[in-house]
Amino acid sequence: MNQSGTIFETSFAAPPVPAIMRAAVYRGKGRVVVEDVPVPQITAGEVLIRVAACGICGTDIKKIDHGFVSAPQIFGHEVAGTVVAVGSGVTKWKPGDRVMSFHHIPCGACFYCERRLYSQCAGYKKVGLTAGFDPNGGGFAQYVRAMPWVVQRGMQAIPKEISFEEATFIEPVNTCIKAVEKARVAAGETVLIMGQGPIGLLLMMLSKLAGAVVIGSDPMPERRAKSLSLGADLALDPSQGRLADEIRLRTEGRGADAVLVAVPHPAALTDALAIARPGGRVLLFAQNDPKMRIEFPAAAVGVEEKEILGSYSAAVDRQEESARLIFSRQLPVRKLISHHFSLEDMNRALQLAAHPEGDSLKVVIQP
Repeated sequence: MNQSGTIFETSFAAPPVPAIMRAAVYRGKGRVVVEDVPVPQITAGEVLIRVAACGICGTDIKKIDHGFVSAPQIFGHEVAGTVVAVGSGVTKWKPGDRVMSFHHIPCGACFYCERRLYSQCAGYKKVGLTAGFDPNGGGFAQYVRAMPWVVQRGMQAIPKEISFEEATFIEPVNTCIKAVEKARVAAGETVLIMGQGPIGLLLMMLSKLAGAVVIGSDPMPERRAKSLSLGADLALDPSQGRLADEIRLRTEGRGADAVLVAVPHPAALTDALAIARPGGRVLLFAQNDPKMRIEFPAAAVGVEEKEILGSYSAAVDRQEESARLIFSRQLPVRKLISHHFSLEDMNRALQLAAHPEGDSLKVVIQP
């Protein structure tokens, strides 16, 4: 590990795999306990990964804070680490390989897969990465077990020059590529990204790569400054109440061609519709709370022909592209990491990720 907390691994000597490991176990609404649990046992076609880094995602926080799933669970799906054991029949991977792993992989042959709606595939909904209990990612633990369909089509090798922390971004970058494509962001368009946290900044950078004029909005001055430093054409403070006016001033009175919403507030849709031009698009990225209800003016859609779109999770056919953008450092994801925490400090890490302060952005766990 260097002084910045980044882990690099240059050689590998297979250590014995212990029977017991440390894991941050969700034990009920708002409660995560770091405790000893059994190391997952692998079978034919499976791989055991020693987790080196796992990013905290907003979805993890929602599940924990709102109790959307039953306990016990081990969350964490932005996983990178080292293969330490392989089951019989595995030829693609060997102990010592540096890898990242997705946790969902679609079947590739159903009605939804044929239409690139991979996250609606029944097979996709079956989690293939676990540290124990009901499979739910498992990256907040020292070891995870990758199941056969993930081993075959859901893991990426990490080049030696790329840190494990950078590799944890492959999954979230994939989800953002999918969202930008779903919003049909095009060169020359004016695009507003609401929220400039880690996901909002990824959406901003990918929209810039698509050739758009990109405006970021966030009430935190540190995040607006980060947005500008990473390429935003403008960064605005939405708390001043002039966001729609400011964007219309810059678009000959029309409004934004597309608005990508990376904040999980119900009122954000109404604001986004007010900012989008007639015939424009609003994409909801952060609205994945199963209990959330949203109201909006019907005329915005029925008369002004504005589109409301959704984008959820990753696309299997964008895995290589998301890895390439990180491995080439075309997306400088290292600049999004603000804090590293050990597994023992999991609750402090979750608190910071849920309630960002100052210059905090992406929080990464190093089990």
